[in-house]
Amino acid sequence: MNLEELFAIGAARAPAKPALVVGRDGQAPRTLSFAELAADAGRLAAGFSRWGLRKGDRVAFWLGNGPELVAAHLALLRIGAVMVPMNLAYRRREIAHILGDARPRLLLTERDQLPLLAEVGVRDAGPSGGQGGATGEQGGAAQSSVEAVLVAEELDRWRADPGLLRVPSPPPGGDDLALILYTSGTTGRSKGAMISHNNLLATITALLAAWAWRSDDVLLLTLPLFHVHGLVVGLGCALAAGATVRLGRRFDAAAVADELAAGGTTLFFGVPTLYVRLVEELRRRAAAAPGSSARGIAGEALSAADLCFGALRLCCSGSAPLAPETFAAFRELTGHAILERYGMTEAGMILSNPYAGPRLPGQVGTPLPGVSVRITDETGQDVPPGGEGELLVRGANVFSGYWQAPAATAAAFTHDKLGRRWFQSGDLARQDPATGSVTLLGRRQELILSGGLNVYPREIEETLTSFPGVREAAVVGLPHPEWGEVPIAYLVTEGSVDEAELIAFCRRQMAAFKVPRELHRLDALPRNALGKVLKHLLR
Repeated sequence: MNLEELFAIGAARAPAKPALVVGRDGQAPRTLSFAELAADAGRLAAGFSRWGLRKGDRVAFWLGNGPELVAAHLALLRIGAVMVPMNLAYRRREIAHILGDARPRLLLTERDQLPLLAEVGVRDAGPSGGQGGATGEQGGAAQSSVEAVLVAEELDRWRADPGLLRVPSPPPGGDDLALILYTSGTTGRSKGAMISHNNLLATITALLAAWAWRSDDVLLLTLPLFHVHGLVVGLGCALAAGATVRLGRRFDAAAVADELAAGGTTLFFGVPTLYVRLVEELRRRAAAAPGSSARGIAGEALSAADLCFGALRLCCSGSAPLAPETFAAFRELTGHAILERYGMTEAGMILSNPYAGPRLPGQVGTPLPGVSVRITDETGQDVPPGGEGELLVRGANVFSGYWQAPAATAAAFTHDKLGRRWFQSGDLARQDPATGSVTLLGRRQELILSGGLNVYPREIEETLTSFPGVREAAVVGLPHPEWGEVPIAYLVTEGSVDEAELIAFCRRQMAAFKVPRELHRLDALPRNALGKVLKHLLR
């Protein structure tokens, strides 16, 4: 089976039912039925095939949430091409690296992004093709493989062209690649996790069962579709269930509160940062109605809007640990207990708290259907029940390896005595021997999770030390009430370094969430006898 066949099941049951409701800034929402979305995807698939795209070709996506992204994603699934999503916040260094590594033939983007693409050697060649050439700043991409750039407006024209007819092509199989998702993993440079149709099918079908998805569900989705949380957990599950997605361009706490209060929304997914902002908005509204007789669980006054979340049946949080304080505050304000789950780019969804059962703050639940986990010590042996160690995962949800990185792939897996292959998550965990529920304790590696996104210190350190005058740099993550963690940097410099210019340089090279929040000068970095920086002392 492939993903197109899975998504066709839900669409066939009610083709006239709304599949997407998409709001545009300053415009009335646009609704696409399942039949209309399928037709759009078919015309785009025909357009891609007519251009020359074939099974296995990579297509980079640098698009914000919108119907053209969804239809293009479905079109690639039809012809067996591979989607390579890129974070909209990425800048020269990150874009150059991904394009140089994945070597996509097509790049789908928005007109506003074209100047930055030109800086890394990709020109607006149009659908007829054209070769990019220059390399990216600060050691960017190799010779660009991008033959054509399609902007969102061009995709819209293809979607509306009735003359585009499907070009027959062999359908992809379950083991064929559907996505290459770039993740920091355990090295400084991001690596492309190869995700097959079978991997996505395993995650989606497991979540359909675990969270009791229904065809009459309505998901409010403001998570970005360049991330596995929004694309697979949100959009993928909704399409498979035949549910409706109310797709937002971005998260806005006031707009989300209004949408949830209006009724009709049954599902909302977010990362901890979004729930922090939503709690702040709800508290502001509660404080604005001091005369209200309505009270929350904690006794605080609630506005009328806060009392209309009854249509919601499930709120989920993932991509980073949810603070117990946020869990408790949201429950006090709305009466809803957020369901935490745990997943990774390389393995989709792994663990989930129960849909019908107690949800305890700080716990991420038990393995989803079809997923097996182990917790091992430094020698690779299983820890005693209730012991602490690294979480290992196996199942049909686990990726096959990293794109063109056999050494990194080999290092990411281990084998047990029976020869079974286990993915090493790098996360330290403890499993309750009575309930099987897992609590995450930290990360074996130094990955920083900020707002649900991966931030690897080495990448920031390399950028900092490429600035004149910065001799050494060490980056660590510190707890933050809104973002979970934020990066801060310790520097050893030669002569004077203008901190404002250094920060501005970082903003040109990296996404804003990777830019250090604080810079601290040291005479020397603390090191052990072998020269390794002792980052725990910096923390």
